[in-house]
Amino acid sequence: MDFMTGLKRTDYCGTFTAKDCGREVVVAGWVQRQRDLGALIFVDLRDRTGIVQLAFDDTTEKEIFDKAFTVRSEYVLMAKGTVRERSSKNMDIPTGEVEIFVTDLRVLGKSETPPFEIVENCQTSELTRLKYRYLDLRRPDLQKNILMRHRITKIIRDYFDDNGFIEIETPILVKSTPEGARDFLVPSRIHKGSFYALPQSHQLYKQLSMVAGFDRYMQIARCFRDEDLRADRQPEFTQIDIEMSFIEMEDILGLIEGFMKRVFKEALGVDIETPLPRLTYKEAMERYGSDKPDTRYAMEITDLSEEVKGCGFGVFTGAIENGGRVSAITAKNAFGTLTRKEVDKLTEFVRGIGAKGLAWARIGEDGTVASSFAKFMTEDEMKAIMEKCGAENGDVILIVADKTNTVLSVLGALRQTVAKKLDIIPQDKYNLLWVVEFPFFDWDEELGQFVAMHHPFTAPLEECLEYLETDKAKVRANAYDLVLNGIELASGSIRITNPDLQKRIFNLLGLSDEEAHEKFGFLTDAFRFGAPPHGGIGLGLDRLIMQMLRLETLRDCIAFPKVQNASEPMTECPALVDNDQLELLGIGVVAKDE
Repeated sequence: MDFMTGLKRTDYCGTFTAKDCGREVVVAGWVQRQRDLGALIFVDLRDRTGIVQLAFDDTTEKEIFDKAFTVRSEYVLMAKGTVRERSSKNMDIPTGEVEIFVTDLRVLGKSETPPFEIVENCQTSELTRLKYRYLDLRRPDLQKNILMRHRITKIIRDYFDDNGFIEIETPILVKSTPEGARDFLVPSRIHKGSFYALPQSHQLYKQLSMVAGFDRYMQIARCFRDEDLRADRQPEFTQIDIEMSFIEMEDILGLIEGFMKRVFKEALGVDIETPLPRLTYKEAMERYGSDKPDTRYAMEITDLSEEVKGCGFGVFTGAIENGGRVSAITAKNAFGTLTRKEVDKLTEFVRGIGAKGLAWARIGEDGTVASSFAKFMTEDEMKAIMEKCGAENGDVILIVADKTNTVLSVLGALRQTVAKKLDIIPQDKYNLLWVVEFPFFDWDEELGQFVAMHHPFTAPLEECLEYLETDKAKVRANAYDLVLNGIELASGSIRITNPDLQKRIFNLLGLSDEEAHEKFGFLTDAFRFGAPPHGGIGLGLDRLIMQMLRLETLRDCIAFPKVQNASEPMTECPALVDNDQLELLGIGVVAKDE
């Protein structure tokens, strides 16, 4: 292989235009392909900016021409030459009007045949591509995503710096304070038997930064949660972490709306209209069956309880008599798509997520109605249902009767499923909104007790304090979530800074004074020394980029992601460690069952 002696790159491959003709340049990159036409050889050279064609002909020095003949895909080259107009232009690429006539060629690295072709929209299985992620990352589509991530990260830092924020790094090795997801634990060699945790969030340290007087904190922070993966989750992820002092909720919402407006404009050229719409948690659940509603399409939930409370269908009346409700969604123009067979599939779907069944009515184009429950209803009752649902010829009504929470959550999931089946979700919209006034407490069926819906440092709304001990279901939190196209992007709240109120909340959540002090004493002790009113928010950077670029999975905007079972195919981690390391840590491994 050749050395680089005497050559230094002057330009990137994807930057040349007709204006560069006549310039002597040096480029470097990887061979996309080589074409041998006998007296002519062309090499497409690729780097992270794009492709340029290298040309060799019968006037090229024989040594250079022979070397060009030997190069293969993914060889690493450096080439010196003169930019000239191409005789056969390729307007499909930005550099397609020009080529570089090569006068010096260096082969800096040879390559074996790669396990898959380095092209956009590669059809090779994702597992194979992740095993060779360093090759996968050479593909132009993935490189664009990573470069966009870099651009968005720069916009983040510029925006928050412009707004007076200080970037403060907080520890990665922290105390385990399990809340919600499981912690990743790190054994200590020095303090045998004791463990650090990797932070699920930087909540406590950013609040302590407020006590320390920095008043506007931000960090692009790594967080870790030992939870099952989904398309929009990774065990390690990046969060835009924000905390502010001497503010109210409106200040934080205004700040984040300004950020969203700026990042979409500068990164994508998209104008976001502000102020963003707001829904209370109650409104979001009543209308969409979700606290992270996708508002790009309609199909809102309709409450039919009043219309059916006296009907002859026991499923409906029984749900209402037991304190539940009967509600529906109406799929417009769905008669042809939601056939009886498809409706049966939807029935199985809702049963799988907690409903007892699905009642339905399909209205033909001629107005005839086929229904699973019409025989139990009078003509007037059916008419009332149709009118309340706004149903017309060609529509399908889908109804769930059960406990209120079950009805809303099931219809929320059904709404999404039906929208995908009907292909009615606009792919060119970015619908942002705030969901506010969350319940402070959430009933945990497994534990048989109330737990904090957000976290125990969230402040209840002032007007709800009287219900803390008497009616937890009435207590609403001074909390807010930012939602984009049905995905929660950010979550935040105004914090508790009154030590007495914090103690009260801990007690209501089942923590004794001793337990609370053991877990969070360093925070509550700090509040005794002058804590300013403060609040904050955490935005998921990976999710934001995934949504902005309309990607199917977070893995496409993370350089080296984990897969479904939280492993990394490329390095094969997690992996076993040898007994000497375990002995140093003072721990042993329980043999797993075969």
